[in-house]
Amino acid sequence: MFAAETRPVAGPVSDALNKEGLVTWKSIAGPIEPFLEAVAARLARQVREFDPDIAPYAEYTLTGQGKQLRPALVVLSARAIGRVTDFHVTVAVIIEMVHLATLAHDDVMDEAEVRRGRPTLAANWGNEIAVLFGDCLFAQALKLAASFPTPEICRAVAMATNTVCSGEILQTRQRRNFQFTQAEYFKVLEMKTAELFALSCDLGACLAAAPAPQRAALREFGLALGTAYQVYDDCLDLFGSEAAAGKSLGTDLAKGKLTLPVLCFWEHASALEKSEFQSLVGNWDLAALNPVIELLSRYDALEESLAVIEQYVDRARQALNVLPDTAERGGLNQLADFLARQANLLGARV
Repeated sequence: MFAAETRPVAGPVSDALNKEGLVTWKSIAGPIEPFLEAVAARLARQVREFDPDIAPYAEYTLTGQGKQLRPALVVLSARAIGRVTDFHVTVAVIIEMVHLATLAHDDVMDEAEVRRGRPTLAANWGNEIAVLFGDCLFAQALKLAASFPTPEICRAVAMATNTVCSGEILQTRQRRNFQFTQAEYFKVLEMKTAELFALSCDLGACLAAAPAPQRAALREFGLALGTAYQVYDDCLDLFGSEAAAGKSLGTDLAKGKLTLPVLCFWEHASALEKSEFQSLVGNWDLAALNPVIELLSRYDALEESLAVIEQYVDRARQALNVLPDTAERGGLNQLADFLARQANLLGARV
């Protein structure tokens, strides 16, 4: 794991590493496993909420086992503040359904055939079904959010969904636009990925009756961690392995998405190198990946990107200083440490 929601990363850290005191996903997830199991079970039960004729699409989508990172953020945030309740399970299910809906749509736009090691919804049933069922997931998530006794939850979920979809639109508009700036890139990341991280932390805190400063701090933690997470995933798409990424490498560039390593290269490259890079991207095939990596490596694009990940991880850690200094907030710190370690491992492998 650190599964970019779309894919697992360089296999699990070994038990030997755990014995050396290093943070593993197992050490983070272990204490909250009953909560994650409850979320998975309730997601599976959501299949019954769909028309029987489309239940196969719901079952395929809702029972695919990811790492449940967003539900983990819900419960870890709640534990850092106070008591975890059944409302937290429900809100974790809502956020996970919104996330799964965005993935169904992403796979259509990216023409992706594999996600989490199995065929995508679109690969199995076609783009039209995938788009329409993604819409059904959005609607079901909002229906469930509306069941809360306060409209605040539904309002927050609707606003976050709007933000995520807007971020995807902005990214799509910037494909193959080599005038795309780092500031614009980070805006897109914060909207399309970090927003659901922030929502998970925010609502986890809200349902635990967190004071306003602590709730704001947890939202900031989610934004920073989510941004670091997406930068890591963008680096993995270029510098990882196919086994780690769970799909062919270079899929972002294949669709014209300009990620941080590319933007770092672009700031320093010569006109001739830029022209060569544009030609490789404009006529993309798998054979172009090695020349692209060679160009990026000339200007330490990966190292610069990894440094940015560390900056955002540090920002996430600092946000937690507002919280009570208790053992319960340790899970959030461990999550930040784990992401930093996965980024370091990627740099060491390359």
